[in-house]
Amino acid sequence: MGTLKKGLLSGLKTTWLLGKIIVPVTLIVTVLKYTPILPWVTQFIEPLMQLIGLPGDAAVPLVLGNFLNLYAAIGAIITLKLSVKEVFILAVMLSFSHNLLVETSVASRVGIRTLLVLGVRLGLAIVSAIVIHFFWDGGKEAAEYGLVSAADTHLQGWSNIILHAMENAAFGVLQLAMIAIPLMVGIQFLKDYGFLAVFSKWMSPFTRMLGMKENTSTTLAAGLFFGLAFGAGVMIQAVKEDGVEKRDLVLAFIFLIACHAVIEDTLIFVPLGIPVLPLLLIRLIVAVLLTVMVSVVWRNKDIHQRKELVHEN
Repeated sequence: MGTLKKGLLSGLKTTWLLGKIIVPVTLIVTVLKYTPILPWVTQFIEPLMQLIGLPGDAAVPLVLGNFLNLYAAIGAIITLKLSVKEVFILAVMLSFSHNLLVETSVASRVGIRTLLVLGVRLGLAIVSAIVIHFFWDGGKEAAEYGLVSAADTHLQGWSNIILHAMENAAFGVLQLAMIAIPLMVGIQFLKDYGFLAVFSKWMSPFTRMLGMKENTSTTLAAGLFFGLAFGAGVMIQAVKEDGVEKRDLVLAFIFLIACHAVIEDTLIFVPLGIPVLPLLLIRLIVAVLLTVMVSVVWRNKDIHQRKELVHEN
């Protein structure tokens, strides 16, 4: 009973912590959707679309995906006449870079610099799009979507818009609680009955390869399967209870920035008629290579600094 109580309290604390971020961001962005600001942002980045092999109107799903979420982006994609290659470019970009405001805010609560998160996610999105644009000759056929476009919500009057924004925020927190609370209860059971130590040991070759210690494995698994925000929630608990070091914290988040919620974020693109296995492999390979590279550079820098200290003494 003590395990269940501790798990429920951890889940509620995580929901409260992340909810304080999700609610205001969702309210602001939903309201902005009904103002000229989002269309202005879309118009601003439209000239850059040609550099990554996309038409100007593809800026709409990119803006919606980054300001809102993947579902809003896909709702916009299915209203456009695009080729398979263009949809694949959008899918890869949005896999790396979506829901920026919420997920970046969550990352900052863990102690990760905002500029690092934004730089890595936007950088990966742009570089991947350029590489696909110039090195893949296929996918020229028209994309066929296996779903029907949902009608956009047209609201009039600020009271209706604000009410709609509050409903979105409440739904977002409800979704968060439905995942965070059972997840934290499950993790508490794993901890109290010794399964977490076994899981960490099982994951240790992978975490060591990425330059992290075993106690980072729970955070990695949570983020990999449940998303960046939920990974951050587990990470906050891990810092308090498991003594996860700042270095491992940063490396774990760099990995999860590139590759998180791999099941949901991959399957969501299936109805768009694109090859999803390459999408998954791109995210996973980039995440591993990026994390290993940062870990090696970091380790070499530490070794160099220690040598300098020894030399000075």
